[in-house]
Amino acid sequence: MLIEQKAKLDIKLLILDVDGVLTDGGIFYSELGESIKRFNTLDGQGLRYLMDNGITPVVISGRSSQALKVRLSDLGFKEIILNSHHKVKDAQEVMHRYGYDWSRVAAMGDDWPDLEMLKKAQISFAPPNAHQEVLRRVDFVTQKFAGAGAVREVCDLLLKVNGCYEQILDTYLDETD
Repeated sequence: MLIEQKAKLDIKLLILDVDGVLTDGGIFYSELGESIKRFNTLDGQGLRYLMDNGITPVVISGRSSQALKVRLSDLGFKEIILNSHHKVKDAQEVMHRYGYDWSRVAAMGDDWPDLEMLKKAQISFAPPNAHQEVLRRVDFVTQKFAGAGAVREVCDLLLKVNGCYEQILDTYLDETD
């Protein structure tokens, strides 16, 4: 099945890992021991477009940080699971609340803790700097790297196959040119 056909199967949830997906995977620590993360604004804008068009982004991460909580709050995330020890179980709880099964889920991850979730999702994504075992098993590897627009690439693909992309773009174009 072509990636566009697989993505068009009425995806309603996009489940994302954080480190190595929404960030480049690096973790900086301040002199106070706080972790500092760098996020990409293109990714954030793409996630907002998904939210506005009926696809709910969900973060399920094995870690937690104040920086992450602030970023997800700024973006308006409603579904956030941090310090996850079993991503599939946590994903199933979110799906249950919405009344969805795996056929309505897209997922993006980069390392072994994401593999089971990626395998179960209707469509799976990874950035090119993901672990080789993940890259071998996903449906689609983005051209952009983690923390550098990979999530936006996935958002754009989902918006295109669902017929929303051009409509959103048109709101930013001056038709008089």
